[in-house]
Amino acid sequence: MKNAIQYTIVPKDPAAHLFGVTLVVLQPDPEGQRFALPAWIPGSYMIREFARNIVQIRAESAGKPVALEKLDKHTWQAEPCSGPLTLEYEVYAWDLSVRAAHLDQTHGFFNGTSVFLRVVGQEEGEHVVDIRRPDDAFYDGWRVATALRELKAKRYGFGTYIAADYDELIDHPVEMGTFELATFRAHGVPHDVVITGRVPNLDMARLCADLKKICEAQIALFEPRSKRAPMERYVFMTMAVGDGYGGLEHRASTALICSRGDLPVKGQKEMSDGYRTYLGLCSHEYFHTWNVKRIKPAAFAPYDLQNEGYTTLLWLFEGFTSYYDDLMLVRSGVIDEAAYFKLVAKTINGVLRGSGRSKQSVAESSFDAWVKYYRQDENSPNAVVSYYAKGSLVALALDLTIREQTGRRKSLDDVMRTLWRRYGRDFYEGGRRGITEAEVEALFDEVTGLKLKRFFDRYVRGTEDFPFAKLFAPFGVTFSDKRKNGKPALGARTTRDSNDCKLANVYEGGPAHQAGLSAGDILVAVDGLRVTASNLENLITRYRVGDQVAVHAFRRDELMMFWVRLEGDDAPQVSLEPNAQPADAARARAAWLMTR
Repeated sequence: MKNAIQYTIVPKDPAAHLFGVTLVVLQPDPEGQRFALPAWIPGSYMIREFARNIVQIRAESAGKPVALEKLDKHTWQAEPCSGPLTLEYEVYAWDLSVRAAHLDQTHGFFNGTSVFLRVVGQEEGEHVVDIRRPDDAFYDGWRVATALRELKAKRYGFGTYIAADYDELIDHPVEMGTFELATFRAHGVPHDVVITGRVPNLDMARLCADLKKICEAQIALFEPRSKRAPMERYVFMTMAVGDGYGGLEHRASTALICSRGDLPVKGQKEMSDGYRTYLGLCSHEYFHTWNVKRIKPAAFAPYDLQNEGYTTLLWLFEGFTSYYDDLMLVRSGVIDEAAYFKLVAKTINGVLRGSGRSKQSVAESSFDAWVKYYRQDENSPNAVVSYYAKGSLVALALDLTIREQTGRRKSLDDVMRTLWRRYGRDFYEGGRRGITEAEVEALFDEVTGLKLKRFFDRYVRGTEDFPFAKLFAPFGVTFSDKRKNGKPALGARTTRDSNDCKLANVYEGGPAHQAGLSAGDILVAVDGLRVTASNLENLITRYRVGDQVAVHAFRRDELMMFWVRLEGDDAPQVSLEPNAQPADAARARAAWLMTR
């Protein structure tokens, strides 16, 4: 710790949303020390240019100013100096998300990628950070939540924390404020639950009980014998807001944002859709503790946080995680079979709705995440497939295929455990490398004893739809799609724009597309009757499939008229129904879902 990189961070001006950061380098590069702030954060594959939030920065050594030259949008070079070098800078923090930093009078939150400049060439040494309370008695009740190891700070307190290197430092987000806090143990490991924001009658006991089941099920999946978790402590930190959703994984914690209405209420025993969704989000980010935080694609070992990290494997790391997040809800007993199959059907409907699935494979979607998935526009349903959603269906199809073709001797669980043993378990301790695309496919064949190249060609590198009915049948699940039931439709998705009805997406080949309507058009009238934000569906249902209607719409400030010939609603309406018979199929389903 003698030559540790030293940071101090303080909420300098919560009303102005400014963190103040001091960085001390005891032994700077004699030829001039270079500093850089990450351009993106692991888990969110888009260049975000966090350095744009640095408001001002200066350097000094031995009490004298040191010149800083900005080399590019996120890199600075200090002139040579003979002694310790100190940087002081301010970071504007007004991004209420899980990706960056946010500060006001109610709380403070930051990811290290947004606030801690990297000392180029000294990333491998210890890094110490002193987290300080705002300098005002108003904030005396604030506490700190983070999975960083305490140095001189007490648990949940302000003070100094330590990381073994820069990579560890930026992989532990920090929440500060007057949050709700509870702790449970999952297979002996303490897990903190931190809720920031006003949540009346929050049922923290129920939340902890449900999360405990989910966490223990996941730990047991990867380590069925030892039940050993890969971290000594874990922190779930959630920002509850009026309307929001998102999560970002870290090696021993996760940052989440949700609508306060999604959290459980004391005295309400039923599970709301919002709470089920929130538990699925928690399950997703927790599964990343293994899958992507320790089992990594080769492109992320190590991360290059100044440039894009291209990989075709996000369907495995995000898609498989999206499969297991809901699967773990039913395996842990938090939801039942019926609820699980509704979630799966919803995913299938979402994937089948967009024609982008026939143009882009999940391997291509993974590679293009930086410019397509994270930069979606009004045409995305017609051009892009989600490596999350379709990736989860790849995992589902592989799991069912492996179970059926091996006589139920093997499953996707066996593949995940092998991935964990070879590429994850000793990642931090032994410096294991990431897995390549070729190694993934070879590992599937080795573990299962099957030849799965045709599957990968069709559904991972290709764009074919899955034969769902055939896949589900051996497990006693009936697949049906009730689309085209005669209900007329425009073939578009609308959103509310004040009291106007705005076209958000126009589906390729549908009536709106054929008539010339475009995303962004504001619908004004159908056959002379006014369209509002809430009455379009009722207007359309008064017609029959094949009827032609006159639609008036504003495009920008120009009123236009379109003749639309209505077609039957082509939106997928998939349902999955588990059956008790035949008994062998029911037993296979119980083994898959681990239900009794």
